[in-house]
Amino acid sequence: MAIDTLTTIQETRARLDEARAAGKRIGFVPTMGFLHDGHASLMRAAREDNDIVMASIFVNPLQFAADEDLSDYPRDLERDTELADTNGVDILFVPTVDEMHPLGPVLTTVTVDEISTRWEGATRPTHFAGVATVVSKLFNICGPARAYFGEKDYQQLAVIRRMVADLSIPVDVVGCPIIREDDGLAMSSRNTYLTPEQREAAPVLRRALDAGIAAIDHGATDPVAVVKVMTSFINEEPLAELDYAAAVDAATLETPDVLLGEIRLLIAAQVGRPRLIDNAGATMGL
Repeated sequence: MAIDTLTTIQETRARLDEARAAGKRIGFVPTMGFLHDGHASLMRAAREDNDIVMASIFVNPLQFAADEDLSDYPRDLERDTELADTNGVDILFVPTVDEMHPLGPVLTTVTVDEISTRWEGATRPTHFAGVATVVSKLFNICGPARAYFGEKDYQQLAVIRRMVADLSIPVDVVGCPIIREDDGLAMSSRNTYLTPEQREAAPVLRRALDAGIAAIDHGATDPVAVVKVMTSFINEEPLAELDYAAAVDAATLETPDVLLGEIRLLIAAQVGRPRLIDNAGATMGL
């Protein structure tokens, strides 16, 4: 069956409600478009687990600050539709801003406190409220489903999981592994902004994470020491400017006194125009 592109909330809800009434399981992949193999992996995971797969493409203005790249965020709907179709999507929901926000400026926002205030939230203070607000709206449009998110945006995944739990939203949030280029760079739509020289430098984020994991594997339990190792790798690359490096509890995203249990290493750096983020997980003995 060929992919079906829908643009209205009413028609999308009706289609999914009809499918659920027939006993179908729904998988949902929210995106901002300009799709790549990372998005495709989410679609394939949704296809394996569910009877009907919907993906959405909506460049959400709420999660962009005034000085960010909303106006020129990359877009290619024809290419995106082909990729979604190839990777098992049945319904592609592509609403306009007016369809999503028919009353104009949004007066209701969803804020997930604490977990959204550090790391990405410290650098982009309005970002996660914009993400949580649009994702909660998309979940309300979709209805009960499994929703698939990549672990590259690890803090975003944590925010959405907490929002779903706090608000009893009937969506099962599924985290999927980071998809990388051959040289280790995490796939991202914003990688297209990199010049050839910057693209060559960008995998330094992955190398810094690998160095942090190696330090942990060799017995490091002090988060400050692990962060120092990661920072040194970024500082040695002249085209990368470190925003933050962190070794945190994987659930709370807080920095513990001693690294124990499930740990996540987080890193963000400016490489030319784009600000790149990445992360890696580790398990410490209890």
